[in-house]
Amino acid sequence: MKIGALQKVSLIDYPGEICAIVFTQGCNFRCPYCHNPELVNPELYNERLPEEVIFSFLAKRKGKIDAVTITGGEPTIQHGLIDFVKRVRKKGYSIKIDTNGSNPEVIDKLLSMKLLDYIAMDIKSPAEKHKIVTRSQINFDTIKQTIELIMKSGIPYEFRTTALKKLLEENDILDIASLIKNARLYVLQQFIPSKVLDRGFIKYESYSRDELESLSKKIAQRIANILIR
Repeated sequence: MKIGALQKVSLIDYPGEICAIVFTQGCNFRCPYCHNPELVNPELYNERLPEEVIFSFLAKRKGKIDAVTITGGEPTIQHGLIDFVKRVRKKGYSIKIDTNGSNPEVIDKLLSMKLLDYIAMDIKSPAEKHKIVTRSQINFDTIKQTIELIMKSGIPYEFRTTALKKLLEENDILDIASLIKNARLYVLQQFIPSKVLDRGFIKYESYSRDELESLSKKIAQRIANILIR
């Protein structure tokens, strides 16, 4: 697997668990507000970490961390992902994966093999804006397939959307909420205008906390559990 970085401990990335975070290199989306450009733009890649560095670390940290979060980039485009996850599982760690939902067949395989304990999926936009927001040609039907797989998975999960006024109006976010009606958890993420893939987006504003609180009340008609981050 192409690994760009390892964060040795996190108290916030895996709900209820102390985890390490493995960052994969490469993504099939080019969301302009992405806050990990060094994992998306090949010109910004850091030197790769060998997988054995990760497993050596995990062998030493057993009992001190409980779980591993695999994020990116987009983990599901990694050819060695399933074998990597199997090895982590054999070490006795819980596993969370972050995904953009573009590869339902990979998520389906991971779920059918019972290799995941938590999934976080970023839903970038409603269908009609998806190619604009992600700057990709991914068919939105694949996104919907992944949503369905996750909602039927029987494991804890969350859906997330980054709220940026330049790209998403309130009705767009409400459309996403309708798409995932009765989901376990929907997280609205405030856009942070700092390190982003498209530097031109630093000038654009997020929804304010108050605006997101107001929006969450409307979403509550569709989804009971909503968080603002």
